[in-house]
Amino acid sequence: MLTIYTVPISLYCAKLRIVLRHKELDWEEQPPPGGYGSDEYKSLVASGNLPALIDGSILIADSEAIAEYLDEKYPVPAMLPSNLGRKAKVRELSRFHDTRFEPELRKLFGNITLDKRDVRLNKIQATKINMRLTQLSNIVDSTPIRLTLAHCGYPITFAWLDILAPLLSLGIKWPENIIKWRKEIEKFPAISIELSEYRPKIKEWLDSL
Repeated sequence: MLTIYTVPISLYCAKLRIVLRHKELDWEEQPPPGGYGSDEYKSLVASGNLPALIDGSILIADSEAIAEYLDEKYPVPAMLPSNLGRKAKVRELSRFHDTRFEPELRKLFGNITLDKRDVRLNKIQATKINMRLTQLSNIVDSTPIRLTLAHCGYPITFAWLDILAPLLSLGIKWPENIIKWRKEIEKFPAISIELSEYRPKIKEWLDSL
């Protein structure tokens, strides 16, 4: 049985669950001992990152590293192509999410409540998010025929964007091919199931602020 340390609202924990579901693996989730960011948790996971995976004596604390580890250990269904060039393109798309697209959205998380809201920051980030969406529209290709590691982060970030865009008046401009691409990847059962469970967590978190 695999064990993962998670918190309900974590985007990257949701990304990992998509991988686990697609591979039909069994896992149990535990909150980080002592709470996220605690010294107790960092004594177990030095980086303090979430999610973290425990598989026997192995501990990995990075969603992308965990995903690639699982894909190598449980290669069916494969989530990385065997062809070297196509594999590199999947990694390129996945890293674009983690290092370019999602970080622009994340900058808005501290700007949600009315008492902390900065209209100027909202406008700046809306511009940057729209720029990343345009860049993404030039990266994605045809309709995906199978789920890869590159697809697992985007649906969760898109779900956040659906809720934050009207809340913060972001004026997001969705490229037509991204709308179509999104619809296709959200048809994969591992993604649709996660979204059905994750969207209420976003709303619950927002209501708690």
